[in-house]
Amino acid sequence: MGSGTNIGRVRGLGSAQEGAHHWVMQRVTAVGNLLLVLWLVFSLIRLPNFEHELMIEWLSSPLVAVPMMLMLVSIFWHLRIGLQVLIEDYVPDHGVRFGLILLLNFFAIGGAALGIFSVAKIAFTGVVA
Repeated sequence: MGSGTNIGRVRGLGSAQEGAHHWVMQRVTAVGNLLLVLWLVFSLIRLPNFEHELMIEWLSSPLVAVPMMLMLVSIFWHLRIGLQVLIEDYVPDHGVRFGLILLLNFFAIGGAALGIFSVAKIAFTGVVA
């Protein structure tokens, strides 16, 4: 039997058609992070001081709390995508790779949820635990 055609030898070994989506999402979250972090820096610069009471009052505003929550989601999503690619590229064992990606997902979702809960608690009650 012959070795077949060139296309026959590589069939099934090509792209999984998933890399472009990760690449685009990494860039979208990077732009979102840039805009939201710039918003945060300029918002903080405009404050007269950084006393605890003023920061609580500032974060209680919906015009501050909502972008802060969006920033948390964007940053943790960007972190998850970037570290997932790193794990997929450099961890050869499939079982270890699966476990690390599972831990990464728990960390990213848990971190974002904790941050959103903290901002929401301050925004709705004006109290820090």
